[in-house]
Amino acid sequence: MQSAATTHENDTGRKPKRQPSRGMYILPSLFTAGNIAAGYYAILQSLQGSAADPNYFDRAALAIGFAVIFDGVDGRVARMTSTTSDFGRELDSLADVITFGVAPSLLAYLWGFRTLPVLAGSDAALHARLLHAGIFVCFIFLICGASRLARFNISVNPQPRNPGRPGHKYFVGMPIPAGAGVIASVIHFRDGAPIQNPWFALGWLALVGFTSFLMVSQWRFWSGKEIGLGGRHPFQLLSVLTGLAGLLVLYSEWMLIILAIGYLISGVLARLAYSWQRDRRPAA
Repeated sequence: MQSAATTHENDTGRKPKRQPSRGMYILPSLFTAGNIAAGYYAILQSLQGSAADPNYFDRAALAIGFAVIFDGVDGRVARMTSTTSDFGRELDSLADVITFGVAPSLLAYLWGFRTLPVLAGSDAALHARLLHAGIFVCFIFLICGASRLARFNISVNPQPRNPGRPGHKYFVGMPIPAGAGVIASVIHFRDGAPIQNPWFALGWLALVGFTSFLMVSQWRFWSGKEIGLGGRHPFQLLSVLTGLAGLLVLYSEWMLIILAIGYLISGVLARLAYSWQRDRRPAA
């Protein structure tokens, strides 16, 4: 007597799709665990940083950078091995809140505000206001990042307010790993040396606040999902990625800040270009 699977194979002429083994479902979760470990390490390093020993801040920033790699790999591995699951998605979201929300917000405050030298005279009030504003804005960064993740999890085919090319996929709002990357890249660019000038602290306040806004905005950001080694020119793409990786290793300070700030500016320019084109359209 034939089994149901054999009968199905005879009827359709195709073998039923083989389900991945249970052990394969652990593979993407291992990368997610690496994401969490990097975030935990970044938090520990941030707490030990100071103006006298800024290397702790630099190591925290680099840990967030490595976490971005883990975050990008776990999803691709899950799709390649057909092991996507509700558990994996929930674990990934929780990992992102820790690594790209809590860790960079804490690092941004400790590096940019807590290490400010105590000012004398009338400037002492400015120092206190900067500390309070830093606590508030860094907390806003955390809330905006968590809200960005929640919106991403419940959205089905979201569309940005400034749509791009048809057929291309875009993120609605800056992804939280990119927001954390902006903070980490600036700190790594300075080799972890914290801010000592209150006017620079005001600029840092504006950058953290603007990054927070971009995460909860509905502006489009390039997703990069169309990039893959299964395209028409995989060897050329592999060569470009290899060269980029080499530049990141040799000139990490410059490359990371160019990539992070460039990605931030790309979303702003896309929004401005769309508004300019919309204003130039003739009225119907």
